[in-house]
Amino acid sequence: MSKLFTVGQLLERTRHTLLLEHIPDTPDGLDRAILSSDVSSPGLALAGYVERFPGRRLQVMGETEITYLTQLDEAERARILRLFFSFPLPCVFVTKSLELPGGFLETARDAGVPILRSALKTNEFYRRVKPVLEEAFAATTTLHGSLADVFGVGLLFQGKSGIGKSECVLDLVERGHRLVADDLVFVARRGNEILIGRGHEHQRHYMEVRGIGLIDIPAIFGIRAVRQQKRIEVVVQLAEWNRESAVERTGLDTETTTVLDVELPKITVFLNPGKNITVIAEVIAMNHLLRYSGIDPAGAFNDRLIARMRRAAADRGLPAIVGSAEVRQYLQEDDE
Repeated sequence: MSKLFTVGQLLERTRHTLLLEHIPDTPDGLDRAILSSDVSSPGLALAGYVERFPGRRLQVMGETEITYLTQLDEAERARILRLFFSFPLPCVFVTKSLELPGGFLETARDAGVPILRSALKTNEFYRRVKPVLEEAFAATTTLHGSLADVFGVGLLFQGKSGIGKSECVLDLVERGHRLVADDLVFVARRGNEILIGRGHEHQRHYMEVRGIGLIDIPAIFGIRAVRQQKRIEVVVQLAEWNRESAVERTGLDTETTTVLDVELPKITVFLNPGKNITVIAEVIAMNHLLRYSGIDPAGAFNDRLIARMRRAAADRGLPAIVGSAEVRQYLQEDDE
């Protein structure tokens, strides 16, 4: 992540969802940087074993940790706390609104480590905080294009300026599909292979149509015509057609593109007068759904064709055929 993410920003972003309060209620330590999306509990570090302690992570203390510290005698607790807070901890969360044991707050203050207390149970706290941190530390990029939700499939339309990306998405919206972003798409990677696209917060759901200007999509088509974000699943590359264009006829040779180290299927659609790009976009989405469900129309057609050619080769007394290349070779030799 390029920008610095601090404890104060995390507190501001999650104060209500995590039911947080800052103890003490001062800005001390809120400028400390969070360097990782990982969250840990101290575990054996509170027993003095710190050789494998991830001391740069956010730390969460629940009832188990607080009860353990409370039952220690004052001198032992002070020693453990000094050892614990000697690490460069960004901050410490205490769940279930638990009372802090003696010396805890003072040691944290001396180390400059902020203490944030949550009313949530520990498991619920983890469940809510992890998506926030994953989003904050997600790899991001911006792409020039238009993103639409077509039959539940995120189609990212790309192509040179003026080729008709916005007009295509506008036609899709008029047919009942949904706009996510136009012209500029912010993309974030979630996990290993999921890309989430959204529009700029100030530009979101406005569209520029050449000759008309900016239009407000939800104002014209209703709130159901837009959505805030969508997973990008297929890239549709719009290109001008010419006689030298290499056009895929069967769909067997699939093209891909890579965004943030995630490989996406890419379909190039060549534009010429009279081509209904909107219907083609709908078919692209439906064909993707078929493949996702395990049905590959091009592969099934190819298998049927090879089987038929094998039978024809066998009827003509040709050797066993392995694939379509061998079929073409043997039939050509037989014709000669």
